[in-house]
Amino acid sequence: MADAKVIPFDEDRPRRRGAPRKVRAVPAPAAAVEPAAPAAGPVPPSVPELPGDGWDRRIAGGLAFLRRRITGEYEVDDFGYDKELTDQVLMSLLRPVYDKYFRVEVKGIENIPKEGGALIVANHSGTLPLDGLMLQVAVHDRHPAERHLRLLAADLVFMLPVVNEIARKAGHTLACAEDAQRLLEAGELVGVMPEGFKGIGKPFGERYKLQRFGRGGFVSTALRAGTPIVPCSIVGAEEIYPMIGNAKTLARLLGLPYFPVTPTFPWLGPLGAVPLPTKWTIQFGEPIPTDGYAPEAAEDPMLMFNLTDQVREQIQHTLYKLLVQRRSVFF
Repeated sequence: MADAKVIPFDEDRPRRRGAPRKVRAVPAPAAAVEPAAPAAGPVPPSVPELPGDGWDRRIAGGLAFLRRRITGEYEVDDFGYDKELTDQVLMSLLRPVYDKYFRVEVKGIENIPKEGGALIVANHSGTLPLDGLMLQVAVHDRHPAERHLRLLAADLVFMLPVVNEIARKAGHTLACAEDAQRLLEAGELVGVMPEGFKGIGKPFGERYKLQRFGRGGFVSTALRAGTPIVPCSIVGAEEIYPMIGNAKTLARLLGLPYFPVTPTFPWLGPLGAVPLPTKWTIQFGEPIPTDGYAPEAAEDPMLMFNLTDQVREQIQHTLYKLLVQRRSVFF
């Protein structure tokens, strides 16, 4: 992948408009001064507003963005992450879904470090992985430092055309220990959903019951990097596609881990793929530090098991707590 470099244009810099002018007052002759007549109505403002002022800056910024995309003068990292495209385009597309459709409420955002690496571990659900995308928007838009979350994705994501390129541009990378450790050591926020397809493809009757967290590979990665683990609980994603069946034969033919059957899909065709507008809550728990362990702790299976179980139990307990507090699935 060719290296690219961002070249700033004048259009990128904010323009200063409406600055007050220094005007020298000239006194009028005494004879010419007459008392002012009382105003018949409200006095209009002396400086008219410029309704197009903000749009001018937006258009200039948009043109500069397009110029950089066409000329290739933008930056991507070793994983293919395109920060500018993510901020300007992808986040802008996801934000209305986050704010208006799922109306996501975020709690405990202060538990995410302001800087440095951290591993965010969350539950996974919803038939389609929209929870990962909403989690990415929540971290960026609600964190005071507007941090970016680098999600670890399954192999299938990078085998699908178009989806592969978008995932790379958005900062996602393959769910392997080597990539995760590199990102953590570089001071990035890394997100992982250890349930994988077992969580996202579970039946509706098992909603909010965490599946197995694997062998604790994410704990080993955090221990090697010496970064904290932040448990995260997501409520609301389980109900967007209530999975009442699984067409296993069709899934095998298509090479998919499962083929969901919901009350609306595939019966309503493409319309059945529209998620239900549930109300979401995302809560980040207190971080679990790992920097106090010795380097060889990453090879201790008992320690990894205990930490994995601790993270899992904290997420599960928070899920139950949020469900008790929830008034309705949709409000």
